[in-house]
Amino acid sequence: MTLPALHNTGVLYRRILSQFPQDITLAFAYGSGVFKQHGTSQGQMERNMLDFVFAVDDPVTWHTMNLLQNRKHYSILKLLGPMKISSIQSEYGAAVYYNTLVPVDGRIIKYGVISTESLIDDLMHWKTMYVAGRLHKPVKMLVQGENLKLRAAMVANLKSAVTASFLMLPESFTEEDLFLQIAGLSYAGDFRMVLGEDKSKVANIVKNNTEHFKTLYSNILQDCPQVVYKPQQGKLEVDKSPEGQFIQLMALPRTLQQRITKLVDPPGKNRDVEEILLQMAQDPDCGAVVQQGISSIVKSSSISQSIKGIATAGLLKTVSYSSKKLMKMWKGWRRRPPVSQMS
Repeated sequence: MTLPALHNTGVLYRRILSQFPQDITLAFAYGSGVFKQHGTSQGQMERNMLDFVFAVDDPVTWHTMNLLQNRKHYSILKLLGPMKISSIQSEYGAAVYYNTLVPVDGRIIKYGVISTESLIDDLMHWKTMYVAGRLHKPVKMLVQGENLKLRAAMVANLKSAVTASFLMLPESFTEEDLFLQIAGLSYAGDFRMVLGEDKSKVANIVKNNTEHFKTLYSNILQDCPQVVYKPQQGKLEVDKSPEGQFIQLMALPRTLQQRITKLVDPPGKNRDVEEILLQMAQDPDCGAVVQQGISSIVKSSSISQSIKGIATAGLLKTVSYSSKKLMKMWKGWRRRPPVSQMS
């Protein structure tokens, strides 16, 4: 799962990590400060904020230690103490507590803390798809402990991303089509894509990182009985028969199956999930309903996590962070060719 180290960055990440409490089960860096995206120069990349997620077994102990080491990272919520910070982390939004716009070792970083238990739950069941969605895309693994349950959940999450994408793609498609579909899963329904994110974000992620996507997914694709994978040509053919689609629908994470059931089953009928998915497998609009189900998960978690982010970041940092996002969106919009050139 660990991706190749980026040029000259190993020491930087180790220096940053050394400034946090060390009992971290999983740590990864992601985003435009870590992976070069289409239309971003090396200089811009080095100025971009570095994004991290830390999974910890005991959030109360971890926040206790981090408040002692890095009290300035926290907003006014630090006055509530580690127990309350930990409960805000786990009970609201996507079970992640973010500190943002933090200066560390000459770079500006943002880091989210999630409990190992909540992370496994999201990876297995797509409860919020917040961190699970981050891990659909290439990330730079910095710490990966020996938690076998977590490792299995990470593989299951990648398999779920492939399965959901198969249901939304036609019978034959390219590797790039698949990677664009996978990269877009966690942005479907995200209100920030309407206001605050560069609209070409998904394409920018995939264009410069195809090899990283292959590293993540090639073994899964080669072992999947539902698809004919031709890596030399970069082409795939998936089973779109009702039987094939039913197998794929039954393999989806539990929360997504529940959302699909809610969309399809009229109130009062109360049919079981298997019966509904069997009907869905024969529906020409199957892929569109899967897309709707994913959008409903992402929409609710992105809104609730963003509201929580105002409290965890504090008002000044929220305004600063949001203005940077809007500027990126504006620059992305300006880079797009005129309609006459696109047609």
